[in-house]
Amino acid sequence: MITLFQFQPCLGVRNPSPFCLKLETYLKMIEQPYEVADNANLLKAPKKKFPYIQDDTPEGSITVADSSFIIDYLKKTYGDPLDQHLSLPEQGTLLAFRRLMEENLYWVLLYSRWFEDENWAVIRKVYFADLPIILRNIVPGMVRRDYVKAMDGHGIGRHSRDEIYDIGERDVKALSDFLGGKPFFMGEAPTSLDATAYGFLANLIKMELPSVISDYARRFDNLREYCDRMESKYWQ
Repeated sequence: MITLFQFQPCLGVRNPSPFCLKLETYLKMIEQPYEVADNANLLKAPKKKFPYIQDDTPEGSITVADSSFIIDYLKKTYGDPLDQHLSLPEQGTLLAFRRLMEENLYWVLLYSRWFEDENWAVIRKVYFADLPIILRNIVPGMVRRDYVKAMDGHGIGRHSRDEIYDIGERDVKALSDFLGGKPFFMGEAPTSLDATAYGFLANLIKMELPSVISDYARRFDNLREYCDRMESKYWQ
């Protein structure tokens, strides 16, 4: 049995981490049995990040961290029903759009939550609610400073607010343009790209936080309908 370690639902989404939501959606898409740990502790995570899994097999317990490495492990261990039919060019397209979301759009999403003062007030209250009151006054500021450093090191944090949102809007429009009228991102059949896309788009469109980038994403009918379609198919 696979045990999934991740954040809890909040603010209108099943998981506020697009990577956690990506992975759990993938598990549902491939109909892989799993259970969600009710005692997930970020400090005990192998890379100090969620998600990670523990797969209890007859040969022993295997722990895998990072959503992409986990999906690679699941493909090798349990088969690849979603992507095995893709041609090499299609696999390249899938990877490129996955990178667009995970390595670029992610930072804009992060900015909208941790840098906008109005949203930061909500994030601080919700994300750290379970901490003892003494730590609640210390830890959130430390985590926020870490994100500031990470965004500065990445480079995107050195741009202006308008420039950052312009970057995100270009990514969202590219996703809408590529999806077009197709039911899924690679065509008529769902692929692992749809797990990633739903993880990110749901966190933009469904998240109950005011956001320039979320408001922009909600303008695209096909992206809103796509999220509804994925929820109807895999999250009923």
